[in-house]
Amino acid sequence: MRQTKIRFMLFSAAFAASIATVLYAILSLFPELAMAAVQGSSLSDEAIKWGFLGAAITTAASSLGAGIAVSSVGAAAVGVLAEKPDLFGRMLVLVGLAEGIAIYGLIISIMILNKL
Repeated sequence: MRQTKIRFMLFSAAFAASIATVLYAILSLFPELAMAAVQGSSLSDEAIKWGFLGAAITTAASSLGAGIAVSSVGAAAVGVLAEKPDLFGRMLVLVGLAEGIAIYGLIISIMILNKL
C-alpha cells in the first residue's frame, strides 16, 4: 500500500511539473514566439530568456509541491471518508488548500511574465 502511494505521489507531481517544462521547451525551441510575445520591450534578449526561465521554474516547482501535497492530503482524506462520510466538505477544503500552492506559483509566474 505504501509503495502504491509513493508511486501515485511521484506520478502526480511529475505530471503537474511537466506542463511548465513543456511550455518553456516550446519557447526555447521557437524563440520567435517568445520575442513576439514581448515585442517592444526595453529589456535585453538575455534578460527576457531568464525571465521566461524564472517563470517556468516557478510554475514547475509550485506544481511539484502541489502534487506532493495533494497526494498526501488526498490519501488521508480518502481514509477519513471511509470511516466518516459526513466529513466530505472538510476534506474537500483541505485538498483545495493543498492545490492552492500551484495557483500561487502560477500567479507569481504571471507577475514575472508581466514585467517582461
